[in-house]
Amino acid sequence: MKDKSDKAVNEPITGEIISEQTFGLDNPKNADVLDFEDWDEDNHPNFIESNTSAITLEELTEHNIIPTFSDNSLTISHQNFIGSVHKVAEQVFGELTTPELRVSHPIIGRIPSAQHKKASELLDNEKTVFYQRLAWCCHVKSLTRYINGQTVNLCIGGVRAYNEDKLYNRQTAMKFKIFVGWQVRVCSNLILTCDGNSGTIECMTEADIMQKSLELFSSFNPHKEDTLRLLENLQSTPITETQFCTIIGRLRLLQNLPINEQKLHPSVTIGDQAVNALVKNAVSDPNFGFTEGEDYTCWNLLQNANEAIKAAYIDRWLDRNQNCTDFAIGIQKAINGEDTEGYSWFLN
Repeated sequence: MKDKSDKAVNEPITGEIISEQTFGLDNPKNADVLDFEDWDEDNHPNFIESNTSAITLEELTEHNIIPTFSDNSLTISHQNFIGSVHKVAEQVFGELTTPELRVSHPIIGRIPSAQHKKASELLDNEKTVFYQRLAWCCHVKSLTRYINGQTVNLCIGGVRAYNEDKLYNRQTAMKFKIFVGWQVRVCSNLILTCDGNSGTIECMTEADIMQKSLELFSSFNPHKEDTLRLLENLQSTPITETQFCTIIGRLRLLQNLPINEQKLHPSVTIGDQAVNALVKNAVSDPNFGFTEGEDYTCWNLLQNANEAIKAAYIDRWLDRNQNCTDFAIGIQKAINGEDTEGYSWFLN
């Protein structure tokens, strides 16, 4: 039987996480501090587009209802999810910027006393809303680097989609995704690797979220600079215009092959619409597109692909982002004659 001291505190505080377990993180070890220019929160590209809209943490906390399961058991709210991850990340990495939130799929309702009113007659205080899907991120203030001519920040965040939780049943474990990776400042492109993506985690309490966050961040932290060097090295491998056209043609072909033949090749999750966007970015992007007199490299390919998948739905965005990184690294190995996973097919 667990000791009482191990139990989570169940006294909700607005805007804060309920659980107070810290898992031995009372003495955080801050990362090496470099000069940090404050992120301009009002003037930078969104880290995801699609059908999302911006919302502040304050608005999310004060004006959005929290859905329940069919037995009226409370779900973990979006703000408590953010608070749980944010708390652990600050302990592991140091001070963070204010979280940037994007939401989609609003579920709109009204209070019972307004049930007979026309929609046009509803007052603001008679409307209710919660957002089915959420993506958020923030940056570690002390971890800013400069690679391939670009400033990058270490970025922490998460994704949550209520549509993945079976709210019509009794309370069950809820699904979340947590990530940590480097983000290019000029375009807000996140660059995820497999060691920075938790995948889908199932949690019953905020304490579970904190534990999973701690495991991910503690595993990633010792190797964060190695990951950065791996990404920086992509700039060393140029892609000719002919090779680029072949890659695009193979991406289109792959989507139309029979399923059993698709399984013979590396998995690529970006769809035809994203491939079109990738080509457009390669032609017109002032930062990472083809430029006369300069090499177009695997680093450029990665950034063009990451920009293209910003149009993905929130619940698919993270996995597609990581897939773009895997693809760019795979193409680099294929060009350099080091391919062992079948990426050479995209160049033949």
